[in-house]
Amino acid sequence: MLTLDQIRAFVAVAEELHFGRAADRLRMTQPPLSRHIQKLERVVGVTLLERDNRRVVLTDAGRAFLDDARRMLTLVDTAGDRARRIASGAAGTVRLGFTAVSAISMLGALLRRLSEQLPEIDVILHERVTAGQVDGLLRGELDVGLARPPFDIATLDSRVVFREPLCAVVPLGHPLAGLGRPLVPDDFDGLPVISYNPVQSRYFHELTVHFLTNAHPRIEQQVHQILTAVLLVAAGRGVALAPASARSLGIDGVTFCELARGGGDPLESEENATGEPVELHVIWDRGSTNPALRRVLDLLPDLEAPPPSLMMP
Repeated sequence: MLTLDQIRAFVAVAEELHFGRAADRLRMTQPPLSRHIQKLERVVGVTLLERDNRRVVLTDAGRAFLDDARRMLTLVDTAGDRARRIASGAAGTVRLGFTAVSAISMLGALLRRLSEQLPEIDVILHERVTAGQVDGLLRGELDVGLARPPFDIATLDSRVVFREPLCAVVPLGHPLAGLGRPLVPDDFDGLPVISYNPVQSRYFHELTVHFLTNAHPRIEQQVHQILTAVLLVAAGRGVALAPASARSLGIDGVTFCELARGGGDPLESEENATGEPVELHVIWDRGSTNPALRRVLDLLPDLEAPPPSLMMP
């Protein structure tokens, strides 16, 4: 069987081309060094070194094997350090779930921060709606997610990382766009509204229902994704409510209108002092043993405000 002592012995002789100097370099005598080379050649099955009393010469096979032997020793020398870095969270892999709109408001800033401060952590991205992220965390398919509440607090931890306003999305030229003031629930009375699926998109479903509680709109369709809602508005199928960051989806044919603030929102966290009703959370399995996850989470508190390029007018 190939051993590290044999590999080190071969590299020393191949680089020195002299058994005496190689033995001195390895701080051993020549007889055991010669035995290491002989055993290595028997294991490999070819002659690696031609030697006589006057010289040592690498065979063609020996020159090829030397390259591989050096790589093996480098891997062995760095393996321990890499293992220690992974154990400390400085290196490793994090599987990150995100939604399309969370990618607009947060993902770019997070990935830039990770690239700058934790370059040895590989981030594998998975686009999933919140329910899919929760399922992925519970199944061990994801390490962390950027998602919307509520969550099962029995198994998952979460932290608010971004807050923003809820807006109305209306077709270009729609009468609501010309009112020149924040919209109130009564403005939607009798209008066709694109809402959200109460199971797959529970968070935005409940935000929409809460804002329109005292209005009497016509719910035309229920969709799973904010992008779909905005596209339907652009197609003239109704109006919708969406987070302000959805403006950056760049959908033509729609206008975003400010909504009037009024009362508290039951979906806001108790610590929400900004009054912005739409929250984005980072979520993770409380029982996770991935050290890299902790290092990623440590970067998130600085990202509570969006980068200047994402601030909405």
